[in-house]
Amino acid sequence: MTSPSATPPASDGLAAALAPVLGAPVEIDGLRRLTGGASRETWSFTANGDALILRRDPPGRPSAPGAMRREADAMRACRRAGLRAPEVLLDDDGASLGTAGLVMRHVPGETIARRILRDEQYAGARRVLVGDLARFLAGLHALDPAEIPGLESRDPLDESRARYERGEDRSPVFDKTRAWLLAHRPTPRAAVVVHGDLRLGNVIVDEHGLAAAIDWELVQLSDPLHDLAYLCLKAWRFGGPGDAAGLGTVDELLSAYEASGGRPVDREAFHWWLVERTYHWGIGCMAQGDAHLSGRVRSMELAAVGRRAAEQEWDLIELLAPDAARAALDAPLPTPLPDDATLYGRPTARELLDALAGFLTDDVAASSDSRLAYQGRVAANVARMVERELARPATRRAGDDWDTLALDVRDRLAVANPKHLFARSSGS
Repeated sequence: MTSPSATPPASDGLAAALAPVLGAPVEIDGLRRLTGGASRETWSFTANGDALILRRDPPGRPSAPGAMRREADAMRACRRAGLRAPEVLLDDDGASLGTAGLVMRHVPGETIARRILRDEQYAGARRVLVGDLARFLAGLHALDPAEIPGLESRDPLDESRARYERGEDRSPVFDKTRAWLLAHRPTPRAAVVVHGDLRLGNVIVDEHGLAAAIDWELVQLSDPLHDLAYLCLKAWRFGGPGDAAGLGTVDELLSAYEASGGRPVDREAFHWWLVERTYHWGIGCMAQGDAHLSGRVRSMELAAVGRRAAEQEWDLIELLAPDAARAALDAPLPTPLPDDATLYGRPTARELLDALAGFLTDDVAASSDSRLAYQGRVAANVARMVERELARPATRRAGDDWDTLALDVRDRLAVANPKHLFARSSGS
């Protein structure tokens, strides 16, 4: 089944929408879809030689009414306050573009986390980026919410629970975590404007540091710790050594935030939000996998993200039951099954998957087409996952105590992403 998101935007619709801003006639050239974005599409193009970006709802998958306007208004409010966000040229409810979208000026820089964290080009940026992000959040949280009409204040536990119950899968780890969150909830504070999804991947970084915060679809009213804790999730370190965005320490982030005018941070409340945001993203992973399985959106990327729920389960065990996590790591893994070739011959299924993963990694992922290269890496990860599952299928143990759950999740994660098991836990 072909995803509707493969349909490119109409050049004539873009030109007509931009004519009042750029002046007619408008010539559109070089439309190219960029990587990433599970719920929204991002396209680069030029209009009369200007480098622009279109962010839109995929055709046939509209977001909530007014959501795209809120994204645009959030970026406009940031720019008025001197915060780093793209310049929005127009936003449209679908009347001109065919689906809700916005057009902004291209901001030079990098969004791919592994490059930001590893390439020599961004060595200078890495030294200042934690401070840049802290200052940005302090400024964002100081905005007057009235500048962004329609912002909502949501109960994060109710939101996660509703999303969880819409799917069919269940997680004893998520169930135990919810009980802990309800029992330890900190005293609510006055809500501020939060980005909702600030992390590497949703920021543009140049050689000097933060160039812009992007992907504002989750902008809302919430506790400031909503953003600060999310930036420190283990999932968003991308293998980097620091607990804050893979770059620095939590102390560095929070101290820079407070020094920039942000509210003082209570560390116990921060821990609660770190658990809550990990729990929230874990349920988000399950929901994305369910979107694929249900047939609503057939997508290899969503299917792969669905298996990442095990990463968040493991991170929650590290946060709430660290002794159980350490004991599970010390216990032996189940013995791999033999790769039996007696019935079907060689290459075996696992050997074929190994060859497929090699092709995807060495050939497809090396493509000059950035989106095809990205899909090649995702597909290679899927093939490796299936190869590991054939070698070591997991069996669920009886019991819902932390020690038993840690062993269960460890076995699943050894298939889904074994590197994550041995990555240093957040806050350790």
